Amino acid sequence: MFPTTLSRSALVLALTLVTSVVLAQDKPSQKPKGITGPGKGVMLDVGQIDVPVGYEFFDGKTTRAFMKSVGEPVSGQEVGLLMPTNGNFTVFFEFNDIGYVKDDDKDKLDADKLLASIKRGTEEGNKERAKAGNPPLEIVGWDMPPRYDEKTHNLEWAIRARSAGEDILNYNTRLLGRKGVMEVVLVIDPEKLQETLPAFRQALAGYNFQGGQTYAEYRSGDKVAKYGLAALVVGGAAVGAAKLGLFATLAVLLKKAWKLIVVAIAAIATAVKKFFGGKGARTE
Repeated sequence: MFPTTLSRSALVLALTLVTSVVLAQDKPSQKPKGITGPGKGVMLDVGQIDVPVGYEFFDGKTTRAFMKSVGEPVSGQEVGLLMPTNGNFTVFFEFNDIGYVKDDDKDKLDADKLLASIKRGTEEGNKERAKAGNPPLEIVGWDMPPRYDEKTHNLEWAIRARSAGEDILNYNTRLLGRKGVMEVVLVIDPEKLQETLPAFRQALAGYNFQGGQTYAEYRSGDKVAKYGLAALVVGGAAVGAAKLGLFATLAVLLKKAWKLIVVAIAAIATAVKKFFGGKGARTE
């Protein structure tokens, strides 16, 4: 989402993150403290998640501190981060208070048309990437086309891209609530997605909106979002376009530009875990 990301290569960001990890290890007292499962991770007054055994949860403040430590701007909407202590994936939570998203178009999610729109947006974004000296981003296709669950009011999809010979993938889930959308992004090595999905879905099943915040509790007069499910997919919920700078047109693929780089460099997954001082990382 961010012009600062455009000005540095993936390698530079990797080195920056690893440096942050080293500093964190040299100063154990400065390591962020999270909730180790079993426990409950609270996301402001919006939602909460049951933190399973073998997982750690960090609140929005800690999540933002981490992002800033690697030189990335924050939206201010970050509410949490969940990761297994002995795993290699990370789950980011960000709440977008856009209002109640009507699901009237749930039967009109045309995967082919959505993909075509995403490719067009990416082509425009590549013009900006070229100006910044970055390699183009190629949309490969759906790893999983958009799928909406009417019972849970969850929307999920995964799209694969490629840049500089590296496969890039973020698995997106949108949890619809009364006052907005909880945006959940699973950052994972693309080759490990399928083996990771069962654990991710089981952990995400422990998420609940706070009382009065659920989709079913909508009342007449509540704020209603100006777009539906298709726009959540194509525009990444069109979140903060003005704040995305040169990455605005790439919002169709990724919620945060730095996550693209995280999943493009497999070693960074371990670096993230070490930064947060996960038990699994300390025993490696």
